[in-house]
Amino acid sequence: MNEQLLFNLVDLAGTFAFAISGATAARRCNLDLFGILAIAFITACGGGIARDLCIGAIPPAGLSDWRYLFTAIVAALLTIVAYPWVERLTYPVRLFDAMGLGLFAVYGAHKALAFGHNAEVAILLGMVTAIGGGMARDVLLARVSVVLQKEIYALAAFAGAALTVIGEHYHWPAAWATWLPILACFGLRFLSLRYHWNLPRFGRDRQA
Repeated sequence: MNEQLLFNLVDLAGTFAFAISGATAARRCNLDLFGILAIAFITACGGGIARDLCIGAIPPAGLSDWRYLFTAIVAALLTIVAYPWVERLTYPVRLFDAMGLGLFAVYGAHKALAFGHNAEVAILLGMVTAIGGGMARDVLLARVSVVLQKEIYALAAFAGAALTVIGEHYHWPAAWATWLPILACFGLRFLSLRYHWNLPRFGRDRQA
């Protein structure tokens, strides 16, 4: 498979997974049809739009390429129709979040490198691509983002983006440089949910 085609498929798969995550969260909050579609699109494309603005890819692909809007709408409508089945999954929002996290961390890092940016920029923008949409979703739904309070989330995206940069630097085969980071990111995120791994938290100072 052509390398660019592979990365395009990864990007659209991430869009689909995050759109399901956003639509499920919006449906739980009893939003109307427009609200569900809007949250699905923002969750799916928000991080990618922020990344493209940072690297100078203007206009952002999430706004200029019809495939992203179409993919987000299809995912949202499928979530609405199949909502009872989606809800039967364990932690459905977090499951699809974990899928999208790995896919977007890898694509975000790859695109930053393709635009000539260095490893540091690629890793950071891989993280932004992966966590930006979810953070925007949580802000719009008036809840503290999971990125800021608990669980291994941004760190998993960092690991996926860093592995992508390493793989491209050392010219790993395209499949290895793509799927190994995706699986590493998803695996770390999934295991953190399964076994309740968290970064250190610090209690509130007692008032005198």
